[in-house]
This record gives sequence, C-alpha cells and structure tokens, in this order.
Amino acid sequence: MMANFDIFGNEIIKNPVLRDKYIEPPFTRLDAVGGKWQRRKKIWLQTGIKSELGRDGELSIAQGLNKYDPRKSYTGTSVFDPVLCELMYHWFCPDGGEILDPFAGGSVRGIVAHYLGYKYTGIELRPEQVKNNIAQAKGILSGDNQPTWITGDSDEILDGISTKYDFVFSCPPYMDLEIYSDLPNDLSTMTDKDFVKTYRSIILKACDQLKDGGYACFVVGDVRDKKTGFYKDFITITKLAFYNAGLQLYNEAILLENGLNTAAMRADRQFTAGKKLVKVHQNVLIFKAL
Repeated sequence: MMANFDIFGNEIIKNPVLRDKYIEPPFTRLDAVGGKWQRRKKIWLQTGIKSELGRDGELSIAQGLNKYDPRKSYTGTSVFDPVLCELMYHWFCPDGGEILDPFAGGSVRGIVAHYLGYKYTGIELRPEQVKNNIAQAKGILSGDNQPTWITGDSDEILDGISTKYDFVFSCPPYMDLEIYSDLPNDLSTMTDKDFVKTYRSIILKACDQLKDGGYACFVVGDVRDKKTGFYKDFITITKLAFYNAGLQLYNEAILLENGLNTAAMRADRQFTAGKKLVKVHQNVLIFKAL
C-alpha cells in the first residue's frame, strides 16, 4: 500500500495507527469526550471499579451533598478516569514498574495499575476510603496481585519510605474545591498558605523516592477563590512545587472532559453573572527527574 503525503511531502500517519501503538495518539490534547475513549472507559468500569465508594455519606454523587462542605453549589465529587490512568502508565512507566501515589483517593489508579501488571503504593488519609479500596481490589484482582494502600498523612508516611519508584502519579486535592473530611491534616480543609506549604512538602518527599530519569504526573485543575472569583493558579503552584523538588516540566496536556452537557447548562448563568468561562478541561502535567 502506498503511503499518503501532505503538500509538504511529509508522510501522513493516521490516528488508528497511533492508537494501535499508543492506545490514544500521544498529543497534547487528550479527548476524553470522544467515542473511542468513552468505549474504553466503559470496558474499564465493567470490571467493577467504583471509585466513588468510600465517600458515601460524606461525598455523595447521587444527592450532590457533602457534609463537610457548607457551599450550597456543591455538585458531587470527582471520579478519576481509568483510561487516562492506563495511558499514563503505558506512556511513562516501564513494564512492571512501581508507582507511588501520595494522594490516593479512590480505587481507580491502584486497580488499573495491578490489572496491567504494575505495582502500586497509594497513601490515603481517610481510613474508610482505604477500606473500600481494598475491598474493591479483592473483588476484581487475583489474591496475590493486590495494590498497597497505606492509611495516613503523606507528609509523615513518606518520611519512612525507602523504596525507589519508577513513576509518581496522582490527582491531588484541588485546594478547597472539594472538602474531603474534617481531619485537621486534610489539605482540602487548610488555608491557602498552609495548603501550599504542606503540598510542596509532600511533592518534595514523593520526588525524593523517584528513580533517576523517572517521570511524575499530576492531574490538576485551577480553582477560583470563593470570595473574589479570581483563579488561584493551582497549575503554577503545582509546577513550582515540582521545580522545588528538582524536577522539570517535560510534557503538558489538556484533558477534555466528558461533561459538556452539564457545562452548557451552567454556561449562560455563569457567564452572564460574572463573565466566567466554564471549565471543561484539566491539565495533565508530566515532570522528569534529571
């Protein structure tokens, strides 16, 4: 079969060829809205992953309630995308590599890791979340292939870890966007100043456990100040924390989220009231150890 070329004489490589090799094309635009992505996500969810478990009664998707968060506009907790998880492991972690997650949250990143043959260690502050994660993993994975979840404060737990990891991967609390508990060492309950100080400390300690030349990926989104409406620039806060840890930004991608219908419902009210654009993406930041 003859190759196709563009007007500049460059060979045109079609997306299906890239998907065969990389699952999704390794572009800076990751389309989680597209049909292929959504079909892959459905297959992952059919394994039995339910990352929202462990938040019942505290972070309720069904009712849009959070007993720790007094804001009436709260609409439910976020759930990590297993396809994004699969991509990041496939692209940036060696086969069978060890993964460290300092903000573990739900079960997705751990279960996907071990389903694909990696080894995962996640640190999570809330014991009820860890309990549900472990129960889910036992129901999906074989008995000798289980993720490790450690209950506790990453800022303390990481001081006692000596293992070197191939990949640091996490989705941290987006400052005070979602309030996860009433625990005093929960980052989501802290003032901005205390959050940044503790966040930088955890990233520094996590990166200290990263092998030379290894990658770290944080999925983040910006957060508006509840009083002023200005962005807090959480993306820059994250970048500076990694620079402080000795890593450099290597890739940055935009993840287009599957929520355009609800975004459209909010857009008119939100833009008319305060000229605020509706966010429909997250930032995927990939750093590399020197």
